[in-house]
Amino acid sequence: MKRSTAGSSRRAASDDCYRLFRTGVALAPVERDFVKVFGRDAVDYLQGQCSQDVAALAIGASAEALLLEPQGRVDAFVRVTRTASDELILDTDAGFGATVLERLERFKVRVKVEMSLLDWRCKALRGPATQELGTVPPGVLALPWRWPGISGLDLLGEDPEVPPGVVPCDQAGWEACRIEAGVPVMGAEIDSRTIPAEAGLVDRCVSFTKGCFTGQELVARLDARGSNVARRLRGLVLPGDRGARSFEHGAEIRSSDKVVGRVTSVAWSPGIRATVALCYVHRSVEVGAAVEAAGLSAEVRELPLVS
Repeated sequence: MKRSTAGSSRRAASDDCYRLFRTGVALAPVERDFVKVFGRDAVDYLQGQCSQDVAALAIGASAEALLLEPQGRVDAFVRVTRTASDELILDTDAGFGATVLERLERFKVRVKVEMSLLDWRCKALRGPATQELGTVPPGVLALPWRWPGISGLDLLGEDPEVPPGVVPCDQAGWEACRIEAGVPVMGAEIDSRTIPAEAGLVDRCVSFTKGCFTGQELVARLDARGSNVARRLRGLVLPGDRGARSFEHGAEIRSSDKVVGRVTSVAWSPGIRATVALCYVHRSVEVGAAVEAAGLSAEVRELPLVS
């Protein structure tokens, strides 16, 4: 009996957080790493390394971008913010700042550019009421944030303060919103094997008018062919909450006794009232198909699950 009561309490807390992210405002458990790139050639250098049009960014503006291997696979999924004429900040999922720095250092040849990790923090405010919070404290970089069905504001700096009345929320409530929006993260949906078209990142992160960048050839070739990749990031929905206890990263997805994909992230969705997951499935698996995951019946769905 005690075990059941504790589980219900945790679920209620997550449900409350989920509702705040959808209808109010709350502090999401989002952590980021930061890399500063500065110097005379900083913009030109990143223009040749990032998939996004860095040179077109006005001071204070940001854009999501990819750092790619020459073969077109993803090294890092980043956000680039221009903070001065010769200075830019790249932020990425926590634990991957050193990966970004190493990747940028690897291709730096005969350019006047310096790079370093920053000891900054991200305070991620999520929810439609974020816009009602008023002015941002001085010395804090405030970046609007939006993915399907979710909006917010990231406060970046050495120790940005959270506005009064904004409550911190748990990982479970935020993870449900992330999965429903189809937001990929480093280490789960994105690793050294990922190419942009698989993860649905081309439209958000790639400029085809900016000129050449490292890894461009594969991205452009696939785009010209309709991005017909072997696998795609999809949503997965299972009735009830059993799947959240059964799934783990890498769980097999089967159809007709064949492995057709793997789970990358999973959570209970208070909005859909079902277990939701992100997964990569073979292109032969159509949206709406019934599959088996962790011994349970599930349905493959298009992303975002909630818009």
